[in-house]
Amino acid sequence: MEIGVAQLMPMFAYENLSEAQMYADEIALAVAADRLGYDHLWVVEHHFEDYSLCPDNFVYLAHLAAMTKRIKLATGAVILPWNLQPLRVAEKMALLDQLSNGRAILGMGRGLARREFDQFGISMSESRERYDEAAPLILEALETGCFPEHHGKYFSQPRAPLRPGPLSKEWRATRFTQVAMSPDSAEEAARLGAQMMAFNYKPPAQMKQEYEDYKAAFRRHQGREPRPMVLTEMMICDKDANRARAHAGKYIANYGISVLDHYEMLGEQFKASGGYDTYADAAAAMRSVGKEAIIKAYVEQQVWGTPDQILRKFEERFDFMGEYGILCVFRYGGAPLDVAMNSMSLFAQEVMPVLRQWSAERKHGALASAG
Repeated sequence: MEIGVAQLMPMFAYENLSEAQMYADEIALAVAADRLGYDHLWVVEHHFEDYSLCPDNFVYLAHLAAMTKRIKLATGAVILPWNLQPLRVAEKMALLDQLSNGRAILGMGRGLARREFDQFGISMSESRERYDEAAPLILEALETGCFPEHHGKYFSQPRAPLRPGPLSKEWRATRFTQVAMSPDSAEEAARLGAQMMAFNYKPPAQMKQEYEDYKAAFRRHQGREPRPMVLTEMMICDKDANRARAHAGKYIANYGISVLDHYEMLGEQFKASGGYDTYADAAAAMRSVGKEAIIKAYVEQQVWGTPDQILRKFEERFDFMGEYGILCVFRYGGAPLDVAMNSMSLFAQEVMPVLRQWSAERKHGALASAG
């Protein structure tokens, strides 16, 4: 089972916190995650607002490569429509792979926030086509060490070698992930051979169905089983159940509010954006429910509590959905560094070993049944 940490680089709901201190806090958490035995660390790409401050996750991860020893380092994700030269994405990933001694993971996405697209002067209606044109070129470059000649709708590029090239040319098997929060993104992830990554905010039945659809599409395109998806969870782990609930009601709620604001989730812009029909339907459903009910449901859906409560929640999830990888988010919504650090440490000490044991037992049982 994959268990990692996702970093959102937030400033929303943090009072009297400088940008420099925010980054110092996140770096401290990243170094601790390496020491505590988490498998990988993911960092987002976002621009311009307090929702998230990480305009170049390659730069941040290259810094972490020098400060960590074993943890894998993932772009979670690099947003292809905002990076207008796919060649540069391939080059930066190859360099990160060198600097991290082969620990780099390529995670890609197409973006969702109208404000960010507008600031870059790119129409959201082009995001699907831009992603679909760029993604296979980047993969081919990393797998062959050379960016192919290409003349398409959005990009024209002569053949170009990657110098330095990546340490390894094996990406799709273990080091390639795509954010897939809509049916067309899941289909594209399957077509490319990418592991599916998603954020936990949809009803469990809908999330399960989308995961099953992705797996079916992956088998159809690749002729094999996909790696288990990775699901991002807003996490609070505390020995005191009442304190965990209080923190969830404050910090996870704050983060949920920032999501609604940044992505304009209650607005009607997705209707006119083109290629975001699933989000338009979701926004309409959210408007009918109302902001207060949305935030309450969002808090309850995340994974928080004592170590035992968290394990019971994962037990129910795995029984319903099957095993999947976990990306824990510990710092968000105004949560101080000590709350995030204590939560991450306690999860690593008391929850992670049990999850790994469960996974090993399921694998052993499956092998025994097959034999």
